[in-house]
Formats: sequence, C-alpha cells, structure tokens
Amino acid sequence: MKSELKNIPRCFNVKSHEIKDFGKIYLDPDDMVSFKTKSGKECDFVAKEWGFYALPSINARLDKEGFKTALVVNETNQLYIMVVDKDKISEFRRYLKENQDNRIICWLNDFFVEER
Repeated sequence: MKSELKNIPRCFNVKSHEIKDFGKIYLDPDDMVSFKTKSGKECDFVAKEWGFYALPSINARLDKEGFKTALVVNETNQLYIMVVDKDKISEFRRYLKENQDNRIICWLNDFFVEER
C-alpha cells in the first residue's frame, strides 16, 4: 500500500455540499483499508486483482455494524451505492430531498436473491 495524504485538503463544492479531498491510497491486490465513524462503526474496502470489494457483505457485516445500504439514483440517472448509519436515516432522507434531487431505488440489505 502507498498513500499520498494531504495536510491541507483540496476543497470543492457539489450542490452546496463542501467535499474535502485528503489524498489517495494505492492498494495492491488483497490490501484492505477500513473506514471508521466517530461512533466506531466500520466499513472495509479491499483491492482485488480484478477490481475492488467496495463493501463488506451488505446483509451481514454492514448490517451488524449498524448500516443500511441504499441504491440511489440522481436526476441524471447516475447510480450510487450509499452506506447509511441506521441511527441517521432521517438525516440521509433529508440530504437526498433537500439538495440532491436523488431517490432511493431500494435498500440493498433488504434485497434477497434465492439460492439456485
């Protein structure tokens, strides 16, 4: 793993929300980085030779960590996967409605495909 972190982030706005870019992390296959909230909830990101495991299991590990996972579409039909703290669902819904013109297609942790 290699990182290029910035002491002073590059700041920019997306639809009136300030984003702070703190740098880049370069992962080799099978390297993992964990992201933690202030409350201690955790979400992992793993590099593979074919791409990334961008999330842990949606209906097991993320659920146990206290997250719901939403498939969201914006006004230009771009799709996003958003991991939402279960304690902050109302703030998430407000965020989608007030500034983003986004809508939830489904909560992925509620989605189940039967085994074949």
